[in-house]
Amino acid sequence: MHFENYQTEDFFDEMFEAPGKVRPHYAKLAERFARLSDEEFDQKRQAVDLSFLRAGVTFTVYSDNQGTERIMPFDLIPRIIPASEWDYIERGLKQRMEALNLFLHDIYHDQKILKDGIIPPSYVLSSKDFRREMMGVDVPKNLYIHICGTDLIRDADGQYLVLEDNGRCPSGVSYVLENRAAMRRAFPNMFPRAGVRPVEHYAEDLLKMLKYISPTQEREPTVVVLTPGVYNSAYFEHCFLARQMGVEIVEGRDLVVRDSKVYMRTTKGLKQVDVIYRRINDDFLDPSVFNADSVLGVPGIYNAVRAGTIGLANAIGTGVADDKVMYYFVPRMIKYYLNQDPILPNVETYLPSEKEDYDYVIENMEKLVVKAANEAGGYGMLLGPWATKEEIETFRAAVKENPRNYIAQNPISLSRHPTYCNELGFEGRHIDFRPYIICGEKISITPGGLTRVALRKGSLVVNSSQGGGAKDSWVLYGEE
Repeated sequence: MHFENYQTEDFFDEMFEAPGKVRPHYAKLAERFARLSDEEFDQKRQAVDLSFLRAGVTFTVYSDNQGTERIMPFDLIPRIIPASEWDYIERGLKQRMEALNLFLHDIYHDQKILKDGIIPPSYVLSSKDFRREMMGVDVPKNLYIHICGTDLIRDADGQYLVLEDNGRCPSGVSYVLENRAAMRRAFPNMFPRAGVRPVEHYAEDLLKMLKYISPTQEREPTVVVLTPGVYNSAYFEHCFLARQMGVEIVEGRDLVVRDSKVYMRTTKGLKQVDVIYRRINDDFLDPSVFNADSVLGVPGIYNAVRAGTIGLANAIGTGVADDKVMYYFVPRMIKYYLNQDPILPNVETYLPSEKEDYDYVIENMEKLVVKAANEAGGYGMLLGPWATKEEIETFRAAVKENPRNYIAQNPISLSRHPTYCNELGFEGRHIDFRPYIICGEKISITPGGLTRVALRKGSLVVNSSQGGGAKDSWVLYGEE
């Protein structure tokens, strides 16, 4: 397999500095692939797809009439991050997590950042994920976001930018671990030589963090994973992580609250649960407090949180930090709580709810990317330069009606990466990157992450539900 016809065009290319000129940290990979025949490459691709199918590595597409379960499309050319770049990413993400956890503790207690006018109170109080029920409630170790998947992109100059923080129930880490396992099987001899850092200890780090937030430290904590059930798009991941950690996976009906304590129904009777890694959003968590129609949650679990008898990851109310409007203020949070400048910059963002930004957004919608504040998965989004007149007008009307519910950003020319495109051979496709952060006794970031790739030519939408695929992400050890 070779790259001689590969075109970098006018984008920042992860592997090539210029046509035919491989970046130094990709040199070993390029050599290895140069020795592969087309047949060998195809065999490896088919073997990887088959292993995903056997392992049940699927995701769910709700809007498709061709059956909902799909294998995540996987590209064999890994994304490689040298040690110095990873060090920078790690420092930037740790700083961000510290600030976000301080922010969440503050807005549910003294609200100093609002009183000091750093963030207008209306933004926080009008967020649909701000939970007044959590005011004055202490959470174990004052940590709110324990698991976060922060989306990073690179612009035309190769500068890393934060696109968003996913602090509610971020998914995708099982793909990181399965992608690596598949690559190890396909290229067993490449890893020791390439100096790639392992990702396999993620589940161990996750369990350690979950035990750390147990309200009781007198005995070995009982930890469970709470899933909405088999129809959820990330159900494979919920089972995978429970199995890797060696803990029970439960649904709402398996748990019961008595005297503000949570118990799990077992064949031997009720057993107290100390920590829940929940993969259910706040709305559905406790029908007696939030959405009364929810059959997924556990009535009374909020009382257990108030009473301090249960550790919940992530805490109730973290969604307010996930609100795309709040993202705009994260650099201010970093300055306010840590007295530091942000290491990783945000993408330049406009808030239509601010008068000076409103006019600009309404008048320049065809040049901007406009996003709904609380949508995920690439939905509720307008890509102005690629949109039809009708789409632009629809969004313009929606922003006028509810400016608070939208943000706008300049389109970023996402970096590209060589990707195998069947009969086309290798072509550049746009990518983003989601590293996974665990906040416990310390903040740890698994050296790797989910590199998502837009498989359609020219597309900037990398979500698997909209035709994206994934690559293994290799973080290299530093020079010894």
